[in-house]
Amino acid sequence: MNQDIYVVIEHLQGQVADISFISLAAARDLAQETGGQAVGVLLGHNVQDLASTLAADGVLYADHPALAEFTADAYQKTVASLIGKNEPRAVFFGNTSIGADVASVLSARLSLPLVSSCVSITGGKITSKICGGKIMAESELAKTTTLITMIPGGYKAEQGQSEQSPDVTSFNVPTLDDLRVMLKQYIQPEAGDVDISKESILVAIGRGIQTEDNIELAEELAELLGGTVCSSRPIVDQGWLPTSRMVGKSGKTVKPKLYLALGISGAPEHVEGMAESEMIVAVNMDPNAPIFDIATYGIEFDFFDLIDPLLELVEAAKRG
Repeated sequence: MNQDIYVVIEHLQGQVADISFISLAAARDLAQETGGQAVGVLLGHNVQDLASTLAADGVLYADHPALAEFTADAYQKTVASLIGKNEPRAVFFGNTSIGADVASVLSARLSLPLVSSCVSITGGKITSKICGGKIMAESELAKTTTLITMIPGGYKAEQGQSEQSPDVTSFNVPTLDDLRVMLKQYIQPEAGDVDISKESILVAIGRGIQTEDNIELAEELAELLGGTVCSSRPIVDQGWLPTSRMVGKSGKTVKPKLYLALGISGAPEHVEGMAESEMIVAVNMDPNAPIFDIATYGIEFDFFDLIDPLLELVEAAKRG
């Protein structure tokens, strides 16, 4: 077994996912402990240029038409072949639909340990958030290759980016002729609603809003601030806001200047989509809500007791 730390790079339509940059930052920390290198693993077809921004000691590149778009079969077989040949100390994935599809199956098929929802690496210790972020768990690398899935919160995407291109080495792709799944097309959401990923001020609502009628309060505040209302998944599941307003793992990734989180607990799936916001202000009645772990400012308060004086203060500030 070598001591290198691999990071499987997620990319979609020519863009590297932020979670891969975050994973690279974590991999660099872990590589310092193992004495190895942080190595990006880039799979695709004619996408070698994506390696240029990766803060990696090197990049292993697999080019094949079957890897042009993500399919679980193709990625699983390619990464399994690479692990079997090189035996890296650990392999990082994003804790995303892509990462989960690949890491979970590799763990079962190759009998490798899997540490999920990792948020940071300190002194070789792997810290994970479990039970919706309410419990922090520490793990160590096993004696065999360890698979790790990353969530946002402990690193910034910028820490995994570099202006200096790493060396890229191609590696042989296993036979990919018997794949069971193939991508037919991307289906984009319907146009017409606001694109929350481009907004500089977002007022985000969660379960704490209680009823659909109370969304009007958040919309009034957002209008005064010059922003837009977005939400966590439960609000969309209730049908109170369209899917285009959802922030998180299965929604949009946003990076506003201000993210005002009202009644949002801060589960990892939501944090994944907003952790890179410049300023996060959280209002929640639960003092142990995970959202406070990443908030720039936080207040343990009932949103409904806060909203009226807050609206008055904002209105007064705009007048003055």
